[in-house]
Amino acid sequence: MAADWEKLADEITDPNILIAEVDCTADESSETCEDNDVGGFPSLKFGEVDLLEDYEGARDYEDMLKFARENLKPGCSPKNIDLCDAEQKAVIEKYMPMSVEDLENSIEDIEDMLEKLDSAFEDSTGALENDYENFQKVKDDKQKQAKKAANYSNLKAVLKTMIETGSNSEL
Repeated sequence: MAADWEKLADEITDPNILIAEVDCTADESSETCEDNDVGGFPSLKFGEVDLLEDYEGARDYEDMLKFARENLKPGCSPKNIDLCDAEQKAVIEKYMPMSVEDLENSIEDIEDMLEKLDSAFEDSTGALENDYENFQKVKDDKQKQAKKAANYSNLKAVLKTMIETGSNSEL
């Protein structure tokens, strides 16, 4: 995919469109990657720098080029308010008079809520993992008991011997 990405960067020459890459394993990039919810590699994002979205399309050159030509253009943002519809303008204009401190506090409140949701999810999946392990153990124990009670190993051994010898009689 790297070669297709480089080819795409060479093809898109619009100065308003940036095709870039960030090494999220580098310390100097960790904040950028964290701010943009990069969880796996490679992660492809698009949109305004402060409003990046996940790219979910195909990852070959032709499909990425088609997506770029159709979708990568300046969009609604505080810097491009003239590109916003009335609803989007109203939302942005609601936040513009706020102080930096109030904006940071609002963002922190949302991030705290998101962190709590992540924690609740982790707790729930942890409980599911424990349940799964318990169910697996119960199933395995019951299967062992059923095989033992039915003399399963002996049945299979007798069948194998009969097939190998072509015999249908008792041993």
